[in-house]
Amino acid sequence: MRHGKKFNHLGRKKGHRKALLKNLSIALIEHKRIRTTLAKAKALRVHIEPMITKSKDNTTHSRRVVFSYLQNKHAVKELFENIAPTVGDRPGGYTRVIRTGFRRSDGSEMALIELVDYNTVYTGKIEKEDTKKKRTRRSRRSKKDETSNENVENTNEEVSEDNTEE
Repeated sequence: MRHGKKFNHLGRKKGHRKALLKNLSIALIEHKRIRTTLAKAKALRVHIEPMITKSKDNTTHSRRVVFSYLQNKHAVKELFENIAPTVGDRPGGYTRVIRTGFRRSDGSEMALIELVDYNTVYTGKIEKEDTKKKRTRRSRRSKKDETSNENVENTNEEVSEDNTEE
């Protein structure tokens, strides 16, 4: 019986579950948004939110504690340098789980888990990538430029005709 057991075992033994949550945490830190099953997303939320809270205090001890969970120095660096300052004033609730429907193959419920402050649709912030100048393969000349070029060509033809008459 599972009386009083609070967390989802995800059908795995302790070592496998720990590795799964570690890898999902690293992926969420790197990509800011991942797609997984609903049960894994809810388990990941419980696993990663204390680490984000710990990353607000940028000390050697907190870095070592977070590294003991993640075992990935690039993810720890990203967490402490980029994510922690962004969520610094938030008192909790760093992740959002959005249900996306059912997987076609086995019918399991899928979800999108993301870091709240990195979604520009909800926050209204514009990323640097969106402000880039758009590229096109067509000519940049306007119709006004084309008509001025035609006038120049016409005057050149008139001058050349005058030179041939002489």
